[in-house]
Amino acid sequence: MHRCIVLLLSLLAISTHSLSQSNEYDEALANKLGADEYGMKSYVMVILTTGSVEIEDKQTRDKVFAGHFENMSKLATQQLLAVAGPFSNAAPKRGLFILNVDNIEEAEKLVNTDPAVQAGVFDYELSLLYSSAALMLVNENHKSLQKTQM
Repeated sequence: MHRCIVLLLSLLAISTHSLSQSNEYDEALANKLGADEYGMKSYVMVILTTGSVEIEDKQTRDKVFAGHFENMSKLATQQLLAVAGPFSNAAPKRGLFILNVDNIEEAEKLVNTDPAVQAGVFDYELSLLYSSAALMLVNENHKSLQKTQM
């Protein structure tokens, strides 16, 4: 599963990069994205898993998840969240974050700003990830593809 995720993210990054740029090396873009000589950079991959708390009250659960989405939006705006999304039929794995940080400690601080993590609805696993710097273009390009706001 881990290899499939890394392959999927690499393909996503390559296709995203090709949408926005030519196939020629762009030094300014590489520098802007923090790419190394291979066009890669370090991230932290977060796998959100089912936590120990199940919130029964709909109003409370809705508030926690609204905060979860607001937090993701804030992190993306700050260029700290490169990619995020839910898993389907993969319990106890619930979702994925790719954080634009290069160490576990900083990633853990960011993950712990999530209201769903704070409430115990989600737990998490952290792993260092070396992937395409083009992942940082996903949020920018996604806006041109998104017809309806989530």
